[in-house]
Amino acid sequence: MATTNPSSTTVTLPATVRVSLPSLAKMIDLSLLHPTFTDADVLEGLELCKRYGVATACVKPYHVPLAREQLAGTSVGVCPVIGFPHGNSTTAIKVLEAREAAKSGGIEIDMVVNVGKVLSREWGYVTEEIRAINDAVTAEGAVLKVIFENDYLQEEHIVRLCQICSEIGVAFVKTSTGYGFVKQASGEYNYKGATLPHLALMRKSCDPRVQIKAAGGVRTLDDMLRVRALGVSRVGATAAPAILEEAKRRGIGDEEVEVAVPPV
Repeated sequence: MATTNPSSTTVTLPATVRVSLPSLAKMIDLSLLHPTFTDADVLEGLELCKRYGVATACVKPYHVPLAREQLAGTSVGVCPVIGFPHGNSTTAIKVLEAREAAKSGGIEIDMVVNVGKVLSREWGYVTEEIRAINDAVTAEGAVLKVIFENDYLQEEHIVRLCQICSEIGVAFVKTSTGYGFVKQASGEYNYKGATLPHLALMRKSCDPRVQIKAAGGVRTLDDMLRVRALGVSRVGATAAPAILEEAKRRGIGDEEVEVAVPPV
């Protein structure tokens, strides 16, 4: 993952963190969101979710019934995405999509903010949209994660979004979709995703009751240990099997142990 980013936030990591294999698994939302994924690809991913006992399978809304059926009787939840990946639908459509996703079996809903409104600093619009979606999903017994797409934003936007989400009382704030590509100086498109400075800023700027989800760029066990040490409680990842198998190789098992946090 990216460890540096233009930021005034200084990142100091603890020397150690306590983890177990189950606690690491329950930090992971396994992402099954690639636009080319077929039903067969998603079924394969859901088998991985069951095998490793991750927190949730993160799926497109039309895959909620399939995921719910395949994960029935397991501890793995279903996490649909709303307004994904660019957050550009009207508030009414995002509310409808979120409500239907929760009704059909989504227990956690990941929605994308309207990035253009955030960049325009139309905070009233942004606040009311997040509030309306949060109200819709919590009424159905689900919880909301709000995706900022940090690669498009400056620190001031991130801080204000954290404040808004804290005031509303959403369950999580999340860094990225994994698809927020930005044109680089070379002309290529790429993204940083979850950076340590942005995660530290989000943890500092949110009410303690709001959890932090890192997504985009968390690909190794070392990445997981660093973000956990910063207070991140959930990670969106496609590399869950590699991360958890590496944890096993390092001797992390069912019992909680203290492990060193890799230096940046």
